[in-house]
Amino acid sequence: MEKAFDRVWHDGLIYKLIDTSLSPALTKVVANFLQRRSFCVAVDDVLSAPRPIEAGVPQGSCLSPELYAVYTDDIPTLHGHLEDWEDDVMLALYADDSAYFALSRRADLAAKRIQRVLDQLPEWLDKWRMAVNVSKTAALLTGSQRNMPDQLRLRGQAVEWNTRVRYRVHIDRSLRMTPQTDHVIQTSRPRAKLRPILASRLPISTKVAIYKCYIRSRLTYAAPAWYALCSGLQRQRFQAQQNIALRLIAGAGWYVRNDVIARDLGVETIEEFVRRLTRRAFNRADAGPHPSLHNLAPLLTDRQEDTSSTGPGNRNAR
Repeated sequence: MEKAFDRVWHDGLIYKLIDTSLSPALTKVVANFLQRRSFCVAVDDVLSAPRPIEAGVPQGSCLSPELYAVYTDDIPTLHGHLEDWEDDVMLALYADDSAYFALSRRADLAAKRIQRVLDQLPEWLDKWRMAVNVSKTAALLTGSQRNMPDQLRLRGQAVEWNTRVRYRVHIDRSLRMTPQTDHVIQTSRPRAKLRPILASRLPISTKVAIYKCYIRSRLTYAAPAWYALCSGLQRQRFQAQQNIALRLIAGAGWYVRNDVIARDLGVETIEEFVRRLTRRAFNRADAGPHPSLHNLAPLLTDRQEDTSSTGPGNRNAR
């Protein structure tokens, strides 16, 4: 979506809120939160007259992503336009990112379903005053088929077929998580400004906290969604980044084993941390009020996890 949060039409959003199970009192609160806002433009020392803001949710407000989600919840799929034997496309929404998925043994049939929904999308966009940046919209064909389907088009513009896309994580045609691994490694390496801090005389506990905040958080960002798909070699690369950082923190010589350093610093392995992170994420989803988030992944015993974690494509999520 182009300028997604800035395009939320206030009257359209209130209309959609009225059509939900939200209480009228809360709908009025949201209306008061959005309406009667204004803006001015300053050029040098000259200030324009105030103008009303009739669209957009305030940036930085914790309520704004929720309101945007309500506003875009009815983005069209092929529902109501299918024969009994046809499958619908799948729609994934995360903040202002949207993705359509179609599955078929033939790539051309999957592409045709995507094209059908792209043909319906402009009507929804015009009705609710939204816009799509076609130049930033990409298509990805996964699988082993070499012949590319026909070019997808949206509003008469071509949607490029890419070999990799980013939808919160980096995804390529082979689904082997190689682009995601390379990206995570690149962004989490101790860089020139951080390396002297980790090797300084600061208290060990402070340096470990800095590592967890600035390096491990990048290594494991959204890991419950992608880590289980990584190969054993890719997981070793993640662990190697932690080993390098912990060795800097401890000032240990080459003869000291990595597991000894981690034990003395009280830092669990990346694998252990991701398992704990993932268990907590899926347990919270199961205990939450949203049925669509329940049972997202199978519940495995520790023994099953140890067996399933030996290769890529496993789901040792919990």
